Amino acid sequence: MVDRIGGVMSEAFTVYLRSGEKVLLMQRADEVGDFPGAWDGIYGIGDHGDLDSIVARITECTGIEADKLEIVRTGMARGLAYGNRLNDVTPILFVTEEVDVNPGTLYKGFEWVDPGRIHEKEYATPQLKEMYGDVASYLYILKTSIGQEQNVATEIRARLSGTGSLKDIQDKIFGVLSPHFMKGYIFVEATAMHHVQKLIGRVGVGVTPLKNCSKVLDGESPLEDVLPYLEPKAATSGIEEGCIVEISGGAFRGQAARVTRVAESKEEVTVELFEAAVPVALTVRADQVRVTQRVE
Repeated sequence: MVDRIGGVMSEAFTVYLRSGEKVLLMQRADEVGDFPGAWDGIYGIGDHGDLDSIVARITECTGIEADKLEIVRTGMARGLAYGNRLNDVTPILFVTEEVDVNPGTLYKGFEWVDPGRIHEKEYATPQLKEMYGDVASYLYILKTSIGQEQNVATEIRARLSGTGSLKDIQDKIFGVLSPHFMKGYIFVEATAMHHVQKLIGRVGVGVTPLKNCSKVLDGESPLEDVLPYLEPKAATSGIEEGCIVEISGGAFRGQAARVTRVAESKEEVTVELFEAAVPVALTVRADQVRVTQRVE
């Protein structure tokens, strides 16, 4: 291990710990010499190849036991200034199912955050957001011409499969998503925004600007904002017992009814027609009713 003063490179690492869709950020104590009170990953001095020492450091800082931790990957080191030292900091990604954290050593607090919100921590250790991208990824939103979403996505996939000027970023772009119900936008998963900008020909040279794609929206997109667009909603979503609905299909089209039962697994609802002389339970597909009045 090298840890010298006066501008000599020091070996260090920053661990990013994921649990589900969140990443753990630790807040440095006010008494720490470097970046007191700043947000951080899990920082340690030492050889990034010494897995046992790294796991011990995570446990020391978070209270999460070693058998609850699993390493995913290691990124390339970055030379970062910590006080009067230049540290060669290697980002490392771990995953866990644990969410309970007991801050220790350097840290006084913690927060599980959406990766797309790391940049919102204005006071943070150097390149906290960028190093996370070195071992994980972010979602970026591309603005496209309406009706051209699939064509843009197809062209992006073709560019990524080629051998030309974009070959150097092929391992930095992980996928393109074009939900059929979204108009004017598509998603690209990548390690950093500048790779996406190069992909569509908005930075660099030798890349033709991508037709029908005007720009990358600013910043990384929080997963919590994007996932609802990627996960199709159940037909019963928003329908509750007691709701007033209008039937939009079948023999009773246009009839008003009250919902008496919701079968989510079958995506069906049971209703009673208002205009029936004798109350009759009628089971219809959930996508054939429209809620006109919700339960208060």
